[in-house]
Amino acid sequence: MQGENTKSGRPSTARFDYAAMERKFAAALAVIESGWKPTLEDSRRVLASRAQALAMVQTPDEAAEACIEVVEFHLAYERYAIESHYVREVYPLENLTPVPCTPPHVLGVVNLRGEIISVIDIRVFFDLPKIGLPDLNKLIVLESEHMSFGVLVDAVTRADKIRVADIQPALPAITGIRESYLKGLTADCVAILDGGKLLSDAGIVVNEQVRES
Repeated sequence: MQGENTKSGRPSTARFDYAAMERKFAAALAVIESGWKPTLEDSRRVLASRAQALAMVQTPDEAAEACIEVVEFHLAYERYAIESHYVREVYPLENLTPVPCTPPHVLGVVNLRGEIISVIDIRVFFDLPKIGLPDLNKLIVLESEHMSFGVLVDAVTRADKIRVADIQPALPAITGIRESYLKGLTADCVAILDGGKLLSDAGIVVNEQVRES
């Protein structure tokens, strides 16, 4: 055993082979490293996953600059906007035909190049006060995959971009059905309507049935 005396009573003078031990460590390290080395397929999979993750993550600067495109309009002396991808076209109101037995907010229908479009007065739908003498003569046609209808407004003012970071929650004073269809307000008091909710509400254009006596 190491440290025992030789037969002559003197301790062993055999030297430790550091070079051999270094070679063994180097060989063991090479085996370990080769065991953890990924294959070409593994490397490609990892790189693809990292690229996908990086593409999905916005930097703080990108998030701060994210914008939505909107069409802005006036209604009852207030400023509203709706995301432009819900707007199919803007059309002058012509030849409105009233339809009996419809909800109060349905003013009637118009014929746009052979297509019958329901016309909605969202002042009534949102319970907005009818103040002054508004000039309701512009029709904003909203459209989704399953529904389309026209919203009657006083004037269409512009198309614009609004930073998402600038959109604030609706004020507590705005309650009821109006609040539920708002995405939020901008600092200069433009109310952004939720076009997705409007176009997913089947009751907004459903005709009421006439009850037979």
